[in-house]
Amino acid sequence: MSEFNNRISAQRDILLLINSAEWSEELYGLSSGAIERWITANNIKKQSALIQLIQEAASKLFFLSNKSQEQITDEYRMLSKEVQDLTEKIKREVMEIYNWGQSKIK
Repeated sequence: MSEFNNRISAQRDILLLINSAEWSEELYGLSSGAIERWITANNIKKQSALIQLIQEAASKLFFLSNKSQEQITDEYRMLSKEVQDLTEKIKREVMEIYNWGQSKIK
């Protein structure tokens, strides 16, 4: 699978994880504008762990998108692994929301 497909798949996985919880409005993308809109629509604290993880993953995916035309480097592989780790952390945060409700992030 190409690096582009891997990056798109990682974005899709993160969005599916986040949107698997019940929100007033789903998260439609990982751009800063989409994340800000989602935070406001769902009245979520910007300081919550989930928001920090989403923003970090979005930042790394944006960086990877700018590197996709270059040869695959160790830095690219390292960032890809970090996105995988962030996806797992987001999954755990969403599971906590399932278990404890949204009061954790509002």
